[in-house]
Order: sequence, then structure tokens, then C-alpha cells
Amino acid sequence: MSNYFDAQAVVSELKSQTKSLRKKSYRRKKSRLDKFHDEILVLKKDGASNAEVQRWLRAQKRIKICLSTVHRWVNKHG
Repeated sequence: MSNYFDAQAVVSELKSQTKSLRKKSYRRKKSRLDKFHDEILVLKKDGASNAEVQRWLRAQKRIKICLSTVHRWVNKHG
């Protein structure tokens, strides 16, 4: 009895599995801060710090968000 190993078939099967398992490409999702784009930029223009913007979002808009997220968003949009 001859045990024939078909490497091409195995590789083909593995590649199809990899393709189905591969993570979907990242699509830019909307940030929760995008709704308040104009207000945040005006606050920053008038001299508010990122921590003050974070406190404003939590108190006025009831959005709990990390300071680093505010910092990244301001750097990207400001």
C-alpha cells in the first residue's frame, strides 16, 4: 500500500482556510466624538485643555471617554 502525500492539495486547503479566517480589513468607524466636532474644536480654540474637553463631554454630553482618546481625536481633527 502506497501512502501518497499530495502537498499541493494540502497547501490549497490551508490557503482557503487562511482566507476565510483572515480578519476583515479595517473600515474607518465613526468616533463618538465626531458628533461634537464643531463644539470640541471651538473649545480647543478658546484654550480648553484635553482634560477640560473630556470633563465637558462627560458632564454636558454624558460621554465617558479616555483622555488619550480625546488627545488622539484632537490631534487628528484639530
